[in-house]
Amino acid sequence: MSIKTGFKPKSASVVYYVSDIARTQTFYSQTLGLDLTRMEGAEPFWLQGRLEGGLEIIFFEMDGVRGNTPALIFTVEEGGIDDIVAALAEQGVTIVTPVSEAPGGWSADFLDPDGFGLGLWQSGELPRSLK
Repeated sequence: MSIKTGFKPKSASVVYYVSDIARTQTFYSQTLGLDLTRMEGAEPFWLQGRLEGGLEIIFFEMDGVRGNTPALIFTVEEGGIDDIVAALAEQGVTIVTPVSEAPGGWSADFLDPDGFGLGLWQSGELPRSLK
């Protein structure tokens, strides 16, 4: 357990914002041979794949700005995303996007000391706060 936030990352996903989801699907599945699953719940659909080593790669069709994509997203596996974000803010971490709805759950975005985008994602089945 992390001393300052109560959160210790155990899994993560790399998220890319792409301009053409169909073109991305063709490239990553046909050119690179990555098995991608079409996921519904965001417009348009998004793509999700997992490498043999366990890293998850996710593609959303939306405007990406150099510096905010790809983003490393840590999965909150035990609930309490609100508590974690509050603890990060108390430590002076820049919160870019507060906890908000995301496909299948909740997410929040913040910056590391060099300005790189990081995020949290938590399943909607888990409690947002453990307090």
